[in-house]
Amino acid sequence: MTAGLIVLVAVFLLVVLVMSQSVRVIQQGYIGAVKRLGEYRALREPGLAMILPFVDNLTRVDIRETPRTGDRQEVITRDNVTVAVNATIFSQVVDARLALFSVSNYAIAIDQLSRTTLRAVFGSITLDEALSQRERINVQLQEQMESVTDKWGIRINRIEIVDITPPAQILLAMALQKTADQEKRAAILQSEGKQQSAVNIADGQRQALIKQAEGDRQASILRAEGSRQAAILEAEGRAQAIQTVYGAIREAHPDQTLVAILQLDTLGKFASSEGSTIVVPYEAAGMMGAAQALRSVLNGSGGGTPAPS
Repeated sequence: MTAGLIVLVAVFLLVVLVMSQSVRVIQQGYIGAVKRLGEYRALREPGLAMILPFVDNLTRVDIRETPRTGDRQEVITRDNVTVAVNATIFSQVVDARLALFSVSNYAIAIDQLSRTTLRAVFGSITLDEALSQRERINVQLQEQMESVTDKWGIRINRIEIVDITPPAQILLAMALQKTADQEKRAAILQSEGKQQSAVNIADGQRQALIKQAEGDRQASILRAEGSRQAAILEAEGRAQAIQTVYGAIREAHPDQTLVAILQLDTLGKFASSEGSTIVVPYEAAGMMGAAQALRSVLNGSGGGTPAPS
């Protein structure tokens, strides 16, 4: 009984050992590579995997995207400036067979490759380009690393430069240069502002002079038109007055007596003006005769005898 029990226990333990060597559980995000007596046989998907005990060996490979942040390292740019650089590499295994059998340790290989690639890329650019063109550097790093990692079954999804630190004296010089650039820009903006202000003032004065000249011109035109209109109206009034007087005279059928009266009335108006001097020409004898005739007419109308002259 004791020997039989021992045999049963031994058989049970053997079965347990065989089952433990035959059944494998592969977690999601991993894939299993089966080797039989050291030779690659097949890949197993996530889940329960059965293998031959003591003959097959299953190696789990992480196929998730894995970020790897490298150690900070010093690189020399094309203009001989030493800068400290740190980058994060996002890689992913796309072919487990190549990742296991084409390189001894793909994680260490990626780290070393990133170091050499960083030196190569930064050695081909200047410090200013390194500080201002990070996207370009990321693309160059990814392209150069992919040309190597494709043979390892590893895909480089992207590379991000974490930090670029120039030496302290370079940082100080850059700060001074930035300050000088800002002062220069401020002076330029101030000068441009003054120039624009002067231009605006001159333009405003020019516009004001133009408006004033246009106003003076318009006023002169209006004054000239007013004077012209006034002269026309005055001439028309005189012409109308003369025409009216002439028509009245013609309708009255004037005789020599009326003409003499008008002449005397006109002479009287001249004589009543202060400081006026009347010069009677030779032709005025007719006017004197007209006055004598008028006096005779007036005396005759009164019924008396004409007074001696």
